[in-house]
Amino acid sequence: MASPFIEIPVGDRLVKVTNPDKVYFPEHGYTKRQLVEYYIAVGEGILRATRNRPTTLERWPAGVFEGAKMATREDYARGQAGFGAGKSDAFYQKRVPKGAPDWVQTSRIAFPSGRFADEVRPTEVAVIAWAANLGTLTFHPWPVRDGDVDHPDELRIDLDPQPGTDFSDAVRVALGPARDLLSELGMTGFVKTSGKGGVHIYVRIEPRWTFTEVRRAALAFGREVERRVPEEVTTKWWKEERGEQVFIDFNQNARDRTIASAYSVRPAPHAPVSAPVTWDELADVDPRDFTIATMPERFAKLGDLHAPIDDEAFSLDGLLELADRDERDHGLGDMPYPPNYPKMPGEPKRVQPSKDTGKPS
Repeated sequence: MASPFIEIPVGDRLVKVTNPDKVYFPEHGYTKRQLVEYYIAVGEGILRATRNRPTTLERWPAGVFEGAKMATREDYARGQAGFGAGKSDAFYQKRVPKGAPDWVQTSRIAFPSGRFADEVRPTEVAVIAWAANLGTLTFHPWPVRDGDVDHPDELRIDLDPQPGTDFSDAVRVALGPARDLLSELGMTGFVKTSGKGGVHIYVRIEPRWTFTEVRRAALAFGREVERRVPEEVTTKWWKEERGEQVFIDFNQNARDRTIASAYSVRPAPHAPVSAPVTWDELADVDPRDFTIATMPERFAKLGDLHAPIDDEAFSLDGLLELADRDERDHGLGDMPYPPNYPKMPGEPKRVQPSKDTGKPS
């Protein structure tokens, strides 16, 4: 029988862990307590990735079992997102949960719809541990800081292998044209595994541009990489057009779109984590080797490999100049936004090509 709860000291706090022996990852028997202890072990790193950022919690309170269901947009629309009878097994918590301790801080953010929410804003490792006790596996921080939630300070480059490609293809793109372009722009990128099959590159930027401008810069980056290796990379938004290529997901830089943070656990049976790596080791790593069981020892030995990201913030001027060139010289305008967005200025029809009747949207 699972014990009702334990209390774990985290800094100056005592964090209650309910049902600590509940198995969250049946393949290896990893429990909720082990999940919380993992986050404490990498606390400095996960806090660096989320500190003072509004953060969506990806909660799996029933654990990662076969057939577990993540809430869909339709579930949210029907009010059926969340854990419990008749609801989904996993869901995204975009508002601070009721009953949160008074030391859990929040940031108010605006969704594309214009509605607002108060999201959890981690300020100490205890907040991470508290969220893990709620079944939070993955932390999805916004690319903004509290105090200026409308101007991102992080450019996020998501190299997403499509069916027929894999992690090695994303690595080849990262180490080749993507890294070369960053160097030409005078930018320093910090790389990590996605925890699934992709590669993420983060660049600290000056918080001078809107979400729309940062997304435009990300699209320009993707198009330039695509231009250099068109047989390997695509920026096409519609899946039916991508083929067996690595997709550079520029829309991850749109408002209310987030990427799993560094050190976040991903909902897969072997409990993988999104692991910061050096550029030198990227070619040889296997993302399956980074789990809640192995990452604490690596972190204790190497520390937070992304710690230097705050040493310098870069300008987007070079990428925005590329965007201007794409429009002026190549006739390349905007691309579709995610489906939850209102129609955006200059956006093309948000219609899957195979279903396009030719009528105005």
